[in-house]
Amino acid sequence: MKKILTAILSIVGGWKKLIRKLKGKSEDDVYAERIVSGRSWEEFCDTIKAAGNSLYIGNTPKDPFNQAEGVRYLSRLTRVALNAFVENNDPKFPSFQRMVNETVKMGADNPDNYYLNAQISGDYEYRISGKRNDIHFLGFFTKNGNYGTTGGLAPCGVLDSNNMTLNEDGTFEVILSKEKRGQNWLKIEDGTSLLMVRQTFLDKMKETPAELEIERIGSEPYPENVSPKSIDEGLNTAGMFVAGATALFSKWANDFQKHSNRLVMFDPEVSNAAGGEENIIYYHSHWKLADDEVLYIETEIPECQSWNFQVNNYWMESLDYRYHDVCINKASANVDPDGKVRVIVAHKNAGWQNCLVTAGHNEGTMCWRWNRPAGDVMNEISAKVLKAAEVDDLLSSVKHKVSV
Repeated sequence: MKKILTAILSIVGGWKKLIRKLKGKSEDDVYAERIVSGRSWEEFCDTIKAAGNSLYIGNTPKDPFNQAEGVRYLSRLTRVALNAFVENNDPKFPSFQRMVNETVKMGADNPDNYYLNAQISGDYEYRISGKRNDIHFLGFFTKNGNYGTTGGLAPCGVLDSNNMTLNEDGTFEVILSKEKRGQNWLKIEDGTSLLMVRQTFLDKMKETPAELEIERIGSEPYPENVSPKSIDEGLNTAGMFVAGATALFSKWANDFQKHSNRLVMFDPEVSNAAGGEENIIYYHSHWKLADDEVLYIETEIPECQSWNFQVNNYWMESLDYRYHDVCINKASANVDPDGKVRVIVAHKNAGWQNCLVTAGHNEGTMCWRWNRPAGDVMNEISAKVLKAAEVDDLLSSVKHKVSV
């Protein structure tokens, strides 16, 4: 971590030296000089290069397979960062982007979620127009800061489908402003920079996400032309996003190894600073299994709006849920007669219900969520490593085995 931060700070230091060198010139002159000289692009590339050090933090796996996934992870974040902060970075003309999706993943992205982001600013007010449709949960969250900043993503405003007012046809309007306005109000502040939308499925095959559009109130008919300042700042933000996100989540994954193959409650303050939802209790951890081992998880289900569990690779990317069973939730899980849910993580499903597969991985990270629990929940969810051959005997008492 120290090596990464040192490299990044040296890049930022170079920018400050250039400002001092160009002292006496206008801000526009400074940005123009950085673009024309190639310095803006060089510093972006240097930041991306420095971000690669995240692949070697502590006990990160150094084998070719996991490192290949790590390099792909860096390339994915770079791709989406350029799209968000260079191509769609104008808070005067925001648009919803899927920064996290089927092929761009980060921070234990939830396979049951449909994520949308928009770049906004506390300098303006915004209107969201939408239609609710029938997705299980719809939530809007404003954030201050960025992954590449010291404070991370600090929570600001929250509005969700539990407390929204809808028209009879399911349409609605949300106002984003500093002062409360309208029936559906979402708070923003001077430091607000990001709008996050989380839509959560219980059954993707049956539910339809909300239809959403965003606009700045009082917007001009069209955006200004690109400028040296917008490109320079966009590249800087994109680079710091990649470096900040990879450093943060690589550190998390490294720390999770202290309680490998266990599910321990994650510090809410830490998750909130990284963009997590305040009403969700997270259990993040690391897992590692030999070829003949499985991870057996058993828990009672507290009263809550929903819950889910997922398996990730080491870099905290959800495994490919398009092709593999790597996530289970309140609707898809089978609960046993004793009221408990039993989940198995295995390299191959040998006919067990509630079985998630590792999709060719021998280690990775994992996450369990209780969404809006009614009261206190356990500090740790029971999990233990078993030999695959032991599972049938253990589950026979609750008739857990099914045919496939």
